[in-house]
Amino acid sequence: MSASRPDQINLDEIFVLRTKEVSKHFGAVKAVDQLSMSIFREWITCIVGPNGSGKSSLINLLSGMLPLDEGVVVIDGVGLRVLKAHETPDHGITRTFQEVRLFDQITVWDNIMVTLTERRFLPALFQRTSPEHREKARSILQSVGMWEKRDAMAMDLSYGQRKLLEIGRAMAMDVSIYLFDEPFAGLFPQMLERVKAILKDMREQGNTIIFVSHNMDIVRELSDHLFVLDSGTLLAVGEVDEVLGRPHVIDAYLGA
Repeated sequence: MSASRPDQINLDEIFVLRTKEVSKHFGAVKAVDQLSMSIFREWITCIVGPNGSGKSSLINLLSGMLPLDEGVVVIDGVGLRVLKAHETPDHGITRTFQEVRLFDQITVWDNIMVTLTERRFLPALFQRTSPEHREKARSILQSVGMWEKRDAMAMDLSYGQRKLLEIGRAMAMDVSIYLFDEPFAGLFPQMLERVKAILKDMREQGNTIIFVSHNMDIVRELSDHLFVLDSGTLLAVGEVDEVLGRPHVIDAYLGA
């Protein structure tokens, strides 16, 4: 990226999401403390740090699961002091969770269709689906490797398959910013490779991926940009190998 004077740069063309001095406190605990960060458009960005560093709290703030105590989140140039979970798809954001959340009593196919159509559970089950909805559901399930399991009940899936279906449900939201909280945790190697391939494909399709992970090999392989958090504040930011090579990052978090 060529150097430009600050007043010549349109930040909203470069960064799809920014936080400005965002904070979240739980009593005396500063889970996120005056955090300012900028997420490059159409990149894969990883957030790392030890337990308690504020990673999941930050994802919860960006997805509207927790209210901001202070600060502003800027999404595609729109500054927001209040984010509500049910409104984040309207701002182009969706997420997955460390603990997979599915509708267990319905099929894999219906889990996708509920998301593609009416997003309230019961109306969606009885809503007539269009050929476009069915084609989109087929495409999503094929892209996450779950087409052959489309008639299976969600409760009968393996842990890895449940992860894939949750990613498929996120894709069905048809947004541009995806927040993945520990998407690789607990996966066997074959499933792990599949999830990595899905995230790479999503980036190639023009989406912005933000993920949290403790697996440094995956962080190095996937990330275009890296943020390291420490007690709710920003310890380091930059290109992955350069950041992970800084002595204070190695000493504090990588145990090397």
